[in-house]
Amino acid sequence: SDLLLAKKTANLWIESGKSCTFAKTFRNMRVLIINTSEKTGGAAIAARRLMESLHTAGTDVKMLVLHKESQSEQVIPVGKDWQKKCTFLWERLVIWTNNLFSRKNLFTVSIANTGFNVTKLPAFREADIIHLHWINQGMLSLNNIQEIFESGKPVVWTLHDMWECTAICHHAHTCTLFKSECRNCRFLRFPGNNDLAHRVFKKKQKLFGHASPLNIVAVSTWLSSQIQQSTLLKEKPVSVIPNTLSPTDFRMMDKELSRKELSLPDKHIILFGAARIDDPIKGVEYLLRAIRLLIEKKQFPQEKLHLALFGKIKYPEKLLNSIPVSYTYLGRIGDTNKLSQLYSAADVTVSASFYETFGQTLIEAQACGCIPVSFGNSGQADIIRHKENGFLADYLSADSLAEGIRWGISEARTAISKENMRSEVFRKYSGEVVAKQYLNLYQNLIRRKVTQ
Repeated sequence: SDLLLAKKTANLWIESGKSCTFAKTFRNMRVLIINTSEKTGGAAIAARRLMESLHTAGTDVKMLVLHKESQSEQVIPVGKDWQKKCTFLWERLVIWTNNLFSRKNLFTVSIANTGFNVTKLPAFREADIIHLHWINQGMLSLNNIQEIFESGKPVVWTLHDMWECTAICHHAHTCTLFKSECRNCRFLRFPGNNDLAHRVFKKKQKLFGHASPLNIVAVSTWLSSQIQQSTLLKEKPVSVIPNTLSPTDFRMMDKELSRKELSLPDKHIILFGAARIDDPIKGVEYLLRAIRLLIEKKQFPQEKLHLALFGKIKYPEKLLNSIPVSYTYLGRIGDTNKLSQLYSAADVTVSASFYETFGQTLIEAQACGCIPVSFGNSGQADIIRHKENGFLADYLSADSLAEGIRWGISEARTAISKENMRSEVFRKYSGEVVAKQYLNLYQNLIRRKVTQ
């Protein structure tokens, strides 16, 4: 393993007398992962899975969170309940008042004006590597991030959306101002040359301009390309390391038995899941339009199609009443065994997102032998090779998405080996593979720091 290699290298340095300090640091490397939540949201799931993979590889790793959701001793909560509520509400209040009390886009943007100073915590002081993930909604302010940079510790920051390379938005959509200077923000009620986005942009520019120990990780080549075009981060070193998945957590199960245990009908099952299903950026309307097209073109009888949904829905009546076929809504699912059953029961898993920095549900589906169908404009293209291990539909085309669903149900079972698809997932995304890439990055950063 990389840890054993690191220890052997460290011992050689000790024996040669070249750098005892370097050897000790290398041998006993401690990593602190920082993320707002432990399990809620794609970034949280990815960060926690990475922590588990690093731990399995023998690394001393802890995870610092605002919202702890397990009994794991490796996960450390920060702040008291009233403090967490205050940091969350204060940021939203500032955004709300800047928009003259409009709730529109209230949670589409983040300004990081409040958070917690984590640099005084024992876990931070003991760490050799600080690994940031998604730190919005009251976890870290821009000032707190500055404190982390000023600690002198090497910092790795894995981006799960575009917030770090824009002013305030998590996804820029079609806006390209982040490539020059954010202003006249489309997410603000009264955009202007010196609006809230521009003021935060200038603060970030100052912050990142002095962040010499900062090393960026993108979870896809698409996200990497966005970072390299951004004014804020284009001068920073960028690596591409995907999210990880455990072969023991996601398994291929018997389709008929899975359907029976989940009370799913004997129909063509289309699966759709997201942290929040009716978030406009997830594109559920394109999925419903595609299903209607399949029925209108008589490619499948309406009574033979069934939609399975998992995740939260903010306005359930509005969405569920618009589904043109029978459906099963399973709510939020945190149990990987039940998720494996669900993927195994489905014929296709659809992602209709406008943008995906990675596409976690796609590799989960592949690991369980379920065909993924997705728009191919962003991170999904790293995962899916068209008609080889899934279907990449034309961007924002309901017709193309419908064709992908038809192909996935009717043709993919003879065109694609489920076993080969699953094997490829773990060759690219297993904990061992991804942890090794991060360990190499950490070790290079420690080597660089000690030998400076």
